[in-house]
Amino acid sequence: MTSSEESVRLAAGDVELTVHPQNGCRIASLRVGGTELLRQGEKYGAFPMVPWCGRTRDGRFRNGDVVHRLPLNAPPHAIHGTGRDTAWRTAAAGKSDAAFTYDLAEPWPYAGRVTQTFTLTDDALTVALGVETAETSFPAQAGWHPWFLRNIGGEDVRIAFTPEWQEERGDDHLPTGRRIPPEPGPWDDCFGMPAGVDVTLTWPEQLELTVASRTPWVVVYDEQDEAVCVEPQSGPPDGLNTHPRLVTLVDPLEIATTWTWRRLGGGTPEAAL
Repeated sequence: MTSSEESVRLAAGDVELTVHPQNGCRIASLRVGGTELLRQGEKYGAFPMVPWCGRTRDGRFRNGDVVHRLPLNAPPHAIHGTGRDTAWRTAAAGKSDAAFTYDLAEPWPYAGRVTQTFTLTDDALTVALGVETAETSFPAQAGWHPWFLRNIGGEDVRIAFTPEWQEERGDDHLPTGRRIPPEPGPWDDCFGMPAGVDVTLTWPEQLELTVASRTPWVVVYDEQDEAVCVEPQSGPPDGLNTHPRLVTLVDPLEIATTWTWRRLGGGTPEAAL
């Protein structure tokens, strides 16, 4: 492990992971055998979505009888939480694992703490998020927004998954509340996988990577030329309103995702350099 004020680097075998705690505790880089898997740039990599995921309609949500308003950073909605715009503290960092925290603050109206941990091996990465309240119960969501490169050498990535349903998307990019049979892409859509998220990305003759999580929701976004996104999350977009999950003193919100990969015959990630 190496670290500085701006980055924490973990390693296992020929796999290297770089986290930028000062820039939303996002994964800035994931290199397998020298090949980068994530789109580069301060807004990309893979960032946590917390304490909400995707868009919250009109930046408004209710906790009991109290209505709260969030900044409209994707007008007319609030998007992706506050964690990605926050400087996190490094709580612990070893050779292949690390933990980070930040305290919830304005514009989020409730006090609490978020913890994110990383565990790296030579063929897998496990990331976990925990959301705790300091006193008052509140609805929350958590998830991740990775930007996987569409091409790491050779053919473009292929996405394979078998959701039970797709959330119908309205003109406002939010679910209408109607579940429909999964449709072919391109997508900027939320899917239901009640048995847990299980999505495989295959870069032919290069690498196969599976995104798995016990959470039953995943958003898939593949409308950009540079990258594709597979986003496991604890609830659908606008879930603070439609599927509220209360965080209480005795029941924090805890989720995890594991990415596993294997090299494919006919080529190696190193050959893409």
